[in-house]
Amino acid sequence: MATRVVPQKIIKNLRFKTTTKPLNSSHPSATAAVASLLEREQPSPPQPSHQQPSYLDLNDGERLFSAVPTSTLIRSSAVLHATAIGPVVDVGIWAMQSKLLQTGILKDAVMAVTKRTFYEHFCAGEDAITAGKSIRSVNEAGLRGMLVFGVEDAHENDGCDRNLKGFLHTVDVSKSLPPSSVSFVIVKITAICPMALLERISDLLRWQQKDPSFNLPWKQDSLPIFSESSPLYHTTKKPEPLTPQEESDFQLANQRLQQLCKKCVEANMPLLVDAEHTTVQPAIDYFTYSSAIMHNKDDNPIVFGTIQTYLKDAKERLFLATQAAEKIGIPMGFKLVRGAYMSTESTLAESFGFKSPIHDTIKDTHNCFNDCSSYLLEKFANGKGSVVLAAHNIESGKLAAAKAYEIGIGKVNHKLEFAQLCGMSDALSFGLSNAGFRVSKYMPFGPVEMVMPYLLRRAEENRGLLAASGFDRQLIRRELGRRLKAAIF
Repeated sequence: MATRVVPQKIIKNLRFKTTTKPLNSSHPSATAAVASLLEREQPSPPQPSHQQPSYLDLNDGERLFSAVPTSTLIRSSAVLHATAIGPVVDVGIWAMQSKLLQTGILKDAVMAVTKRTFYEHFCAGEDAITAGKSIRSVNEAGLRGMLVFGVEDAHENDGCDRNLKGFLHTVDVSKSLPPSSVSFVIVKITAICPMALLERISDLLRWQQKDPSFNLPWKQDSLPIFSESSPLYHTTKKPEPLTPQEESDFQLANQRLQQLCKKCVEANMPLLVDAEHTTVQPAIDYFTYSSAIMHNKDDNPIVFGTIQTYLKDAKERLFLATQAAEKIGIPMGFKLVRGAYMSTESTLAESFGFKSPIHDTIKDTHNCFNDCSSYLLEKFANGKGSVVLAAHNIESGKLAAAKAYEIGIGKVNHKLEFAQLCGMSDALSFGLSNAGFRVSKYMPFGPVEMVMPYLLRRAEENRGLLAASGFDRQLIRRELGRRLKAAIF
């Protein structure tokens, strides 16, 4: 395999080709250089405003939910109200996790209730065919679907092989659906590469970041994975090289990903790689970026990575990766999300005696998301690449929409996609779609037992998001009231 690593030259150029110096220092650090270049490349984003743009109407419930059946609105209202109540969420999590409810009648009862409520609200169906019908339904309402085979972590090669078949089948189903109704096929690297191996690769990559002379003979061309502010505390001592068995498993994992990438290239179907927690994220970024270099051509990114903007190093890492891709002529695609592992990351960092890698306040996270959105919109409007803004926050949606129209990217659909989870922020989804943007819903599918980790993560990691769904709840209540009055009078 190739041992030349692209980022070494690129990072060197990015770090030191600047005249800006930090105070009390004769030489600029990488962080200062990146900050300086960001300031010069990125104009000031539009300032937050409570007055939404005239073309983005988020108040007319009748228009927003015109394509949604009343029965679906009633279920949505019930589920969103339930998930906004902390004790209800606690009981639901306990019921889904309790060993007492893993067998027999009680298990059947819990699964039946879960399926008829949370599962039907947040998921697309039990198999790819059913999910395809859900995609057709949202497409008729003016939205697109991200088709997500809802499998989670794998721990051995047989499981990875089975999961790969599921992802490949997802591409086939996507091809059979109406053109452009599926925006992305989603893949989790944790489902096609054993978790223990991802942890080992991440350790090795982190150590090379600490010591650039540390040789990784299996490493292919990639983009920068870390910045100077990236947390490296996970790797406290020099890791051993991969064993022959680990190298073999690594090659198998890479072959699985390349098989999926090639199928997506043939189908011209973008493949979006989901982000995970920082324990394994370096390995995921490595797989993503090395695959993007191989498969992204012209102005048509097939492989998209994900940046979690609740991480303090998100903006710097995003900047380094986009600059590196630009230098070697690779069109990159990025999905921006806020992140879904807050409690896990904070607990892990504390166990090592470090501060959390998550922003200290939700305002800082919002600012980071908005800054990264503005930066990518400007960069891709005038160059190669595409961005997916996975935002449930109303203010972020308004800012990004205003920015897109300001620079003209709103009319270049392949450059920008908004996205929200299935069952979440439907008012924002329909409002953005009505304003002329492409909008997708993240639609996981699979048996209830298989997607249970996804449902638990939605409950555990997004309590604030679910509780903040008052905007949708209010609009849905108002629309249901209007329909009731119309039916009576």
